[in-house]
Amino acid sequence: MKNQRLRVSAYALIHDSERILLCRLSKELPEWEGCWTLPGGGLEFGESPDDAVVREVREETGLIIKQEGIAGIDNLFIKRDYEEFQGIRIIYNVKVVGGELQHEASGTTDRCEWHRLDQLSELKLVELVESGVNMLQKNLQQQSVK
Repeated sequence: MKNQRLRVSAYALIHDSERILLCRLSKELPEWEGCWTLPGGGLEFGESPDDAVVREVREETGLIIKQEGIAGIDNLFIKRDYEEFQGIRIIYNVKVVGGELQHEASGTTDRCEWHRLDQLSELKLVELVESGVNMLQKNLQQQSVK
């Protein structure tokens, strides 16, 4: 039987009306090196998802955020020769309340940049970004209806 691994992680939708903040994955993750993702990452044992998203965003971007609710939950399933992997990704709506944008010194990301929402197709993105942007657009549409 293959090894089965489950990872729960928390990610942030940091955006303005036209742009979204993304982080580039580093050589620490060779399979996805150079791909852009949402800021965030895995929960540490005993950590809540609410705390994890704040910690991960601070580590990867230097920004201090306040989470403003869950935008949605994404489920990833990957079958490899050596394992079956399931990732449960909780994606938060957040507000930046402090800090200054900087790049993670040593970790799974090496750069964070603002990208225009209408130009994301030009980037090498992980699937999570598409899920997050769909959640963002759905939330923005619901807000404009109210």
